[in-house]
Amino acid sequence: MPLVRISHRSGVTDAYQQALSDGVQEAMESTVNVPPKDRFHILTEHAAGLIFDAHYLDIERTRDWVAIQITLRKGRTVEMKQTLYRRIVENLAKAPGLRPEDVLICLVENELADWSFGNGVAQYVK
Repeated sequence: MPLVRISHRSGVTDAYQQALSDGVQEAMESTVNVPPKDRFHILTEHAAGLIFDAHYLDIERTRDWVAIQITLRKGRTVEMKQTLYRRIVENLAKAPGLRPEDVLICLVENELADWSFGNGVAQYVK
């Protein structure tokens, strides 16, 4: 049920975007119990508007920096979240070849009643 938003610089290939989506999806399935086929990703290209501190917390970022925001249901442990972060970075280092320093991840948690997958119905509310 997560909703994933990935912001990246413009000018990348479709394969690059697919690798971003695939890497995040695989990490969520393998670490925080997201079921297969539960993929709702919004990828946004930015020619401008990706403004970031290239040195915040002594992490050296490049123009390839991406921001990943994952909205998901509450209930994952700190350990699960840390494992998710590591797995996303590992996956994105393999494909599309991002440096770990260039990946920012932010989780936004909510409740089951905060989701409607269509028809104006909160499907997870009984």
